[in-house]
Amino acid sequence: MTTPIKRINRRTPGWAKATGAVVLVLAVFFAGIRLSVLPGLKDLFGTETRDRSGPALLQSIQDMSRYDAASGNFQIVVDLEKDAKFLPDAVRGTRTLYVGAGTVDAYVDLGKVGEDDVTVDEDRTSATLRLPHAALGRPALDPDRSYAVSKQRGLLDRLGDLFSDNPNGEQAVQKLAVRHIGDAAKKSGLTARAEKNTTDMLRGLLRSLGFEEVKVTYGR
Repeated sequence: MTTPIKRINRRTPGWAKATGAVVLVLAVFFAGIRLSVLPGLKDLFGTETRDRSGPALLQSIQDMSRYDAASGNFQIVVDLEKDAKFLPDAVRGTRTLYVGAGTVDAYVDLGKVGEDDVTVDEDRTSATLRLPHAALGRPALDPDRSYAVSKQRGLLDRLGDLFSDNPNGEQAVQKLAVRHIGDAAKKSGLTARAEKNTTDMLRGLLRSLGFEEVKVTYGR
């Protein structure tokens, strides 16, 4: 004797049908925007940028007595990699390839020139000036010409970015780029060029005032 098997009729709940219909409509809707099938709606949901920054506040004023005599443009490709011990790079680790571009100014501080450093003969036809050696300013990174080429992050680093106030921060590579640019400026002969330009400027200025012989030395 066999017992007939009753087929259980599994009906889909109404709320599930409604949810599926809404999801399908939204998918078609955003796909149409994505594929420009509905170009008007694409503009309707476009982003708008607003600058709500407050006015800039003047904190201090400094009198400048230095003569900026030369400026060098530099570019460095930074390849910074951070690994974790005993963990593969896919789990924990970062690698950033960054192109940093910036400038370094070379200047002569004329404010350090004292009365004893300037000698003029009685006829005011000859002058001797003793100046301090040229120095390098701080490297200035140009944000318009600096950019990250690629970023690779492990799974844990990606999860950490979700809870970070500054995800994908580039401070480390930017600081490294500034340091390398500063080191390159020291080896570039930029200070020698600045001293030459300062000498030419002072000679031209004093000769226009009637001095026939102008001697400029450095070494204070």
